[in-house]
Amino acid sequence: MGLLVDGAWKEDVPRAKDGHFVRPATAFHNYITPDGSPGPTGKGGFPAEAGRYHLYVSLACPWASRALIVRKLKKLEDVISVSVTKTHLGKAGWEFGIEPGATPDSVNGKSTLAEIYLLADPHYSGRVSVPVLWDKKRHTIVNNESAEIIRMLNSAFEAFTDVHTDYYPAPLRAEIDGINATVYANVNNGVYRAGFAGTQAAYEEAARAVFATLDELEARLSRQRYLVGRQITEADWRLFTTLVRFDAVYYGHFKCNVRRIVDYPNLWNYLRDLYQVPGVAETVSLDHIKRHYYGSHRSINPTGIVPIGPLIDFTLPHDRGRFG
Repeated sequence: MGLLVDGAWKEDVPRAKDGHFVRPATAFHNYITPDGSPGPTGKGGFPAEAGRYHLYVSLACPWASRALIVRKLKKLEDVISVSVTKTHLGKAGWEFGIEPGATPDSVNGKSTLAEIYLLADPHYSGRVSVPVLWDKKRHTIVNNESAEIIRMLNSAFEAFTDVHTDYYPAPLRAEIDGINATVYANVNNGVYRAGFAGTQAAYEEAARAVFATLDELEARLSRQRYLVGRQITEADWRLFTTLVRFDAVYYGHFKCNVRRIVDYPNLWNYLRDLYQVPGVAETVSLDHIKRHYYGSHRSINPTGIVPIGPLIDFTLPHDRGRFG
């Protein structure tokens, strides 16, 4: 894994402290708002406009997949364009090019995502991560924090879509925020903390937290259809992108192998319920997911061999309709 340090690419930068995987913070936190006024973070000057903004994503990355899902659900495909990276992390990080499911950089014509970061800041230091929300007019990165990007997509572009579903409704925000915090620490990032742990103790601490939280979510979903009740919210989509990768990647590759999601009756039905929401399946590529994780993380899988299984059918009927 590499990163940029004062504008220069550095390969194989360690991201562990005392054996614990530490995820560096994101750096760009401006907000798009309907009128261009400052959002909850960052500066103003980024008004919602059709055709002005561009998403850089990887189909393999769960954080980028959040943004793709909300863009799809809000019917913003004609409002916000997208470029998709190749599956493997190359020596210079995420790359663009021609392969199934990937695209060239249609906006800036660059070959790597690192070059996009340097367009925004020639002296940038930090991770070169997806998703990236790019402003074509100001030629800069608006934001590279997925949690903030999905909220912009949820609310800033209401004038450009006929879908006005709110995935972060005000009356539920406190509950959504609480669930997000637990799921992020113990599941979304927890699988990475297990997979990239450098000691047995750090691995076990992370893996046990993953399954303790999955057990809690299984119990919660035995009582209600979605994480905060009868309504799908951003909390569900933030959990979904980890669950849909779990059995194919995190169970084996990241050694989170106490149980599979298919072994949890409620979580497995819930996962299929979300996958079958119109448009969502189009954002999921198990081919990209498996080829990225098994092929890119040579410190974990030195041969780069991609397993042929498991066979997972997310289209099987689910029972979540019993909650109404």
